[in-house]
This record gives sequence, C-alpha cells and structure tokens, in this order.
Amino acid sequence: MRITVLGYQSPYPGPNGATPGYLVETQSASILLDCGSGVLAQLGNHLPIHQLDALLLSHYHHDHIADVGVLQYGIMVHQLFSQRPKDKPLPIYAPAQPIANAQALPYKQATTFHPIDEKTQINIGDMQISFLRTDHGDGDPCFAMRLEASGKVLVYGADSGPNTKWHGFADGADLFICEGTYLDHNKPREPKGHLSVREAAQVAEELVCRSLLITHLYAEYQVEEVKSQAQAYQNGPCHIAQIGLQIDL
Repeated sequence: MRITVLGYQSPYPGPNGATPGYLVETQSASILLDCGSGVLAQLGNHLPIHQLDALLLSHYHHDHIADVGVLQYGIMVHQLFSQRPKDKPLPIYAPAQPIANAQALPYKQATTFHPIDEKTQINIGDMQISFLRTDHGDGDPCFAMRLEASGKVLVYGADSGPNTKWHGFADGADLFICEGTYLDHNKPREPKGHLSVREAAQVAEELVCRSLLITHLYAEYQVEEVKSQAQAYQNGPCHIAQIGLQIDL
C-alpha cells in the first residue's frame, strides 16, 4: 500500500499548495481520500484521474471537497474522449448529511453517490474499508476511514476532536494520518472539533500506531516547529505532511 500526500493544508492552500487529499494505491486499486482545493493538479503528477477507482469523502467542509466539481467534469470529459467507459462512473462514498451536499455527488454518467456511516463496510479491489464518526464539533457527520490491504492498516483520521473514540478502530495502525490543526500558541481553550499537533502525537502514542503522519496544517506553520510539538510520539516514524510525500506500507 502506497500513500501519496496530494494536499494537507487548511483552511486554504498556501502558495503552490493544496488542502486535504491523499492517493492510496495497492496492487489492484487506486482511491482518493478527500478532494480539497488544488488536489487534482497534484494528482496529475501521479495518476490520470480517469484511472481512479473511487473517491471517499470524510465530510463536506470546503477544504475537503473544493475540487469535487472539477473532478466530476474531468471524469465526464474522459468518458467523452473514450478514456473511461461511460458505463463506469466514479463511485463517491460520502456521508448522507447534509442532504444538499449528498445530492450534488451524482453527475450525469460520470459519478455516483454511495452513503457511508459507521456500519458501512466496502471492498475496493484488495482494500477493505470501514468508518468511524469523529468528534468534529458542528453537528454534520465526519468519518475517519480504516483501510486494510495485504495485512497492512491505514487509518485516515479526517477532522477529529479530542472526544473521538479511536480505541478498537485505530489501535496499532501501520500508519495513522492525524490532523494537527493547532500549535500550542493558537490552540483554543475549549475543544473545537480539531486536535493540536501535540494532541495528535499523544493520541498516536496511546494507540501504539506504528507510524504517524501529521496533517491538516496551516500553510504558515514551519516543519521544525511542528516536529518539536510532536515529540510525545515515540513509537515509530513521525512524518510531517508535505505535498508529494510518499509512504509505503
């Protein structure tokens, strides 16, 4: 399983940057986790969009879905140009709420919508995928994703606050992609549905994850500052998200 960071910034992309999006590839499938602003431009460096097998959306906040409409157009054009069969729309797996967002996901013959919740289990190629609702604060559902293939486990935490129930879902993951929205100096006093870098490291250490990728970072954060606040994680390699970073499991 190979994970490529296509975007990781929030709430908007910095210069030449992109908001969240991750390409996951195995021997038999290529899927995209979230599709933020600038993600499709980065995806083209690694995979033609018409070769995607699925798109999984954690939730509908703009930084995670900004390029979805462009992706729909792109798949439609690839079908028009006979590069993707018209009877092979791209499946989009995403929450059923808010309804208006979900209703926008089917597009002509290009994309179809498949709702997810905590009971959903799907197979895409050799990947088995399940979901966990996270503590994201504003009432609309947000889902973390657990992807298993060839004995390896990837957990994408999406957006998650300190009340997310990780145990039984992310324990011992080979890679935990966890958001670190705040640094110590700008962390709010009350939880706001996000973790700080320091909290992300503590969660990954508690879960005994084998490696950690800290993401969902403000574009002006410096890598060394993020690393210094992630020292609580000692169980394995700690990666700080950068566009183009690839991790093989």
